[in-house]
Amino acid sequence: MIFGRSQRGKPPVEPVTLKILVAGGFGVGKTTLVGAVSEIRPLRTEELLTEAGRPVDDVSGVEGKHTTTVAMDFGRITLREDLVLYLFGTPGQERFWFMWDELSEGALGAVVLADTRRLEDCFAAIDYFERRAIPFVVGVNCFEGSARYPAETVRTALDLGEDVPLVMCDARDRESVKEVLIGVVQHAMAQASVHRAVMT
Repeated sequence: MIFGRSQRGKPPVEPVTLKILVAGGFGVGKTTLVGAVSEIRPLRTEELLTEAGRPVDDVSGVEGKHTTTVAMDFGRITLREDLVLYLFGTPGQERFWFMWDELSEGALGAVVLADTRRLEDCFAAIDYFERRAIPFVVGVNCFEGSARYPAETVRTALDLGEDVPLVMCDARDRESVKEVLIGVVQHAMAQASVHRAVMT
């Protein structure tokens, strides 16, 4: 499919489309991140939290949260005329993790969102991408009122290797999210080039 109009004397550009996952714990801001940057109305599969889910949905630290993603979030952003990212936000609760395998199929890379108030909630996503050798960037979502820590302190707490980019971000801010996504693409491309060099 050809996107956009051609300028006089220039053929239309068919952009490269890349799939990026947005993962992390329950209530970390995945839906917010996708919505902040998407140029289309994002697809959301949010449902109200119920009494039945209270024993398994730990809302400590995010007491104001009343909905949860039960399948995925989907959005799209054009970074350049020839580069479009499709964003797939994964569900955060453990009971929906079975969907991650389907969602990660064909993904170039991922953003693992972290909340310094509940850092342990992103361990499962980090482990998942490490085991499957999917390049990822950790984005520390800087919530209002939460303690701020130096990046190296967070890196140590998450036991991240030096090769994994870690950035501070605001999942509500379009420009901040764009920087995180650009970081994922750059990191994935660098990893692919290292892999190619090893294979030759």
